[in-house]
Parts: sequence; C-alpha cells; structure tokens
Amino acid sequence: MSYKFLDHSTDAIIEINAKDLKEAFSVAADAVINLTLDQNKVEEKNSIEFESKGKDLYYLLFSWLEEIPFILITEGFAIKRIEFNIEKKDIYKISAKAFGETIDLKKHNFKVEIKAPTFYDMVIKNEDKVYMKFLLDL
Repeated sequence: MSYKFLDHSTDAIIEINAKDLKEAFSVAADAVINLTLDQNKVEEKNSIEFESKGKDLYYLLFSWLEEIPFILITEGFAIKRIEFNIEKKDIYKISAKAFGETIDLKKHNFKVEIKAPTFYDMVIKNEDKVYMKFLLDL
C-alpha cells in the first residue's frame, strides 16, 4: 500500500497502489489528510460519522475526496484515522467514522486548502490489485 505525489505546477496529483478497494480508499484519505496537515500530530479525542455515495467507483472516489476536505476545513476537524465499510447495492456507499480532534492550525501544521477533487485524468483499475490516480484542485 502506498501513495505518491506526482509533479504538477499548481494542483496535487496522487497515485495509489493497494491490495484492494478498501485499502485504496484508506490510502486516498491519508494522502488528502497529509496534504492538508500533519496527521501524525493529531490525537483521537472525538469522532465524526459521515457517508460518501456514488453510482460507480469514480463517483464514489470523487464523493470521498470531497468529504474528507469538508470535514477538515469546513467542520474544522483534524482526522487521525478513519474506520469505514464499502457497500455496493444499487449504488456504492461508504459509511465512515473519523477519529481526531478540533483542528489547531499551529499544532497540526496546516499546509494547504483543497478546493475540490476533479474527474480530470482520474483512473481506477480494480484488478488483482488496485491502482488509482486523481487530481485535487488546490
């Protein structure tokens, strides 16, 4: 399981390799959190529950990538870790619980605000292993 930031002049392009979808979505969340703040400085004092939904994996990833920065920036909640399940019935759905604390810009070393994820150049390959690539507008 790994992620890396690819070179881009103004935005963040993240590439993920994982053993399965759950691990890929977990790594995507960690990449977004660490792009925004220092996740290792966050303590687990409280929790927030949230959901992401999508008609396919691309829309699910987009929704997931929207929700994490919303919690960080709008809700002001620094995330240490996330527990979640992915379900597929008529649509894909992630039911999640984020553990962390109220954001402290100095303690958590706030780095950059993510404006939005994009579908531009998004790739998801769900085969023997999972490969994802996505762009975040900063």
